[in-house]
Amino acid sequence: MIAPAMSAPPSSRASRARIDARPLTREAFQGFGDVVIAERADITPTMVNFGTAARRDHAAALENERAHAKPNLATFRCTPWSRFPVIAESMEKHPGSSQLFVPMKVDRYLVVVAPGDDAPDVLGLQAFLAEPGQGVVYGPGVWHMPLIVFGSPAEFVMFVWEDGTPLDCVVAKLREPVEIAVPER
Repeated sequence: MIAPAMSAPPSSRASRARIDARPLTREAFQGFGDVVIAERADITPTMVNFGTAARRDHAAALENERAHAKPNLATFRCTPWSRFPVIAESMEKHPGSSQLFVPMKVDRYLVVVAPGDDAPDVLGLQAFLAEPGQGVVYGPGVWHMPLIVFGSPAEFVMFVWEDGTPLDCVVAKLREPVEIAVPER
């Protein structure tokens, strides 16, 4: 685990639930969305660009459940996380749209998800460590934490459908905080 910058009082740490972040894989993430990677054995590539590139179409499902929502392609620049241990206290979801994050520059980042309808289900909370070359698609209505990057500043492309209403992004506090153990490299 990464050493905490400031430790919580022993009594609060002992009573807090704790989960381990594990490597992000498509199989482990199934049910929350998908992992975007360039090499996919299950997708036959088409050679393009005079034979210098292998194109794999439909590498992940993107969903929009609101016909009037417009596509939004944004960029994120994230500073490395510095508050250890990592504590999940709140999460967000996008009820009507998938949300895609593709790293342009990243050492590694944390992906935290939970099932649940009106609020995240703390008992189902899962954490994954994504490496360079892995993007993530959160399915519509999937609870997730905002991006947490480690190492150096990171840059992402983000895609989501939005209409400017509160249903673009719903935020909820967890009924109890959860500590996430992040292994060292």
